[in-house]
Amino acid sequence: MFLVILLYALFASFFTIGKVALDYAQPLFLVGSRMLVAGILILSYQYFFNRQEFVFKKVHLWRFLRLALFSIYLTNVLEFWGLKYLTSFKTCFIYSLSPFVSALLSYCMFSEKMSWKKWVGLVIGFIGFMPILLSQTLTEEMTGQFFMFSWAELAVMGATVFAVYGWILLGQLVKDNGYSPFMANGVSMTLGGTMALVHSFCVERWNPVPVTEMFPFLETMVLLIVISNIICYNLYGHLLKRYSATFMSFAGLITPLFTAVFGWLFLGEAVTGSFYVSAVIVFFGLLTFYQEELKLRKDVEIEQIIS
Repeated sequence: MFLVILLYALFASFFTIGKVALDYAQPLFLVGSRMLVAGILILSYQYFFNRQEFVFKKVHLWRFLRLALFSIYLTNVLEFWGLKYLTSFKTCFIYSLSPFVSALLSYCMFSEKMSWKKWVGLVIGFIGFMPILLSQTLTEEMTGQFFMFSWAELAVMGATVFAVYGWILLGQLVKDNGYSPFMANGVSMTLGGTMALVHSFCVERWNPVPVTEMFPFLETMVLLIVISNIICYNLYGHLLKRYSATFMSFAGLITPLFTAVFGWLFLGEAVTGSFYVSAVIVFFGLLTFYQEELKLRKDVEIEQIIS
């Protein structure tokens, strides 16, 4: 259980470090350089230490391009642009929508059945996000409004949707096409990072690069790569051998709590009452949703045993 808590504490630190990194570099350049370096490192490891899985077929290029576009480029560009204007804990909290988004995408794209208890859990969860979404800082209000939401909030919501869709695409490459997760991620990170750097070159000021202080930027980028791309990825895969995916998703609810603590300690962010109200309501929504999920899984296991 300690490793589960450590994993989500590390995930939380990603938002805190990312917030600091944005003080020294523009969002597009930060995303592009980080993903390109991480992708090259992963592919290099595959080539030199696991060459039998270093495979790339041209027939799957379109699927790789979609994974790079949605999972790497759009997800991270929107996330870091939103993070620039939102508090770290609010950004992380919006990312907690991912279990709900995943359920809805599965329902819409793959016609997966949803029980009434799951729908109740989803509704409670979405209602729970309202207090924190309606509580806005002056910084995020600078991005403008669309109905009741700031554009920064909508950007992170979009990042969440694209991230979930990216997981679906990654699953297709791994399960249907036989690629290793490392190879699929390495290729998509390299392609997505290149997309972000090209975009950065077109809209951000390169003089010679869009970085204000090089050493702090490199320091934070290395931390982001080590924590997110190397430690968390492998630790999550290791823990999935011991715990169910349902439990791991539910345990992820502690991530915004860690982010709130880190934001308060290291960034001086004030944690508002709306955060705690939203956290409690979302917790009950997820609890309702996952109780039904566990019940359905047990029913399936019993049917398999009987048959």
